Amino acid sequence: MRLVLASQSPRRRELLASVGLEAEVRPARTDESLHPGERPSDYVRRVAREKAEAVPTAPGELVLSADTAVVLGEEVLGKPRDEEDARRMLRTLSGRTHVVLTAVHARRAASPATSAAGAAEGAEGSALVSTAVRFATLSEAQVGWYAATGEPLDKAGAYAIQGAGGAFVRGVAGSVSNVVGLPLAETLTLLAKLGLEPPWGTR
Repeated sequence: MRLVLASQSPRRRELLASVGLEAEVRPARTDESLHPGERPSDYVRRVAREKAEAVPTAPGELVLSADTAVVLGEEVLGKPRDEEDARRMLRTLSGRTHVVLTAVHARRAASPATSAAGAAEGAEGSALVSTAVRFATLSEAQVGWYAATGEPLDKAGAYAIQGAGGAFVRGVAGSVSNVVGLPLAETLTLLAKLGLEPPWGTR
């Protein structure tokens, strides 16, 4: 079975590779804007589902998509527009605990000939994972230094826990890989339900 990753995120691809899963990358083009009044959990679920649906598939392929949001209260902090916006986000996160939400969606394209044992044919499923991240109180020097590295500019919430931004994380409650962009335990469980054999086999 071919696994297709509907994301151009190198971090998600690297996380899958770290557990022995190779995926063909087919980035999905979807509208990722937040709808008025949309709750953060509904937002990431919708975007992840739409990403999976937007990718063309061949029979039997398994498409995996994900969407991650950094949430403080009910505010979704997306990718900063520029360095000044990154500084603003970092000041907002400073000394506070925020939540990282990732919705994972998987869709298996139906095969022309579905076997009696192939109940997963044409099936789909999803998972929502929440992780609490506690940030250190940042000085203006720290905010300025990190924003100037350029690392925050393509990251939701303006930081990367796996990069230099990890220096500002005081604690994590929940899945660490979720904060990077793909909760591995939940993703592997979801893929196994749809028929993809885990790297360690089925025994």
